[in-house]
Amino acid sequence: MVVSVMELEEGKTAKIIEIQGGHGMQNQLRSIGILEGKDIAVVTHHPFQGPIVVKVDRKMISLGRGLACRIMVEMTS
Repeated sequence: MVVSVMELEEGKTAKIIEIQGGHGMQNQLRSIGILEGKDIAVVTHHPFQGPIVVKVDRKMISLGRGLACRIMVEMTS
């Protein structure tokens, strides 16, 4: 099932299959290690429309909700 990172529950891991958006945004995410084929895990959803903290390659990354909605993943666990 394909969903956005926003829809993943805390503690769940998924494989990144697509980054939706323009080349600038895709390059920005790829430069911090978020790219197709990698596993991504949601660490926490901050309340009150705050950021989403994810883990990719043992790195913790804080993403705004707008960016998190554009990272499409396939659930693995």
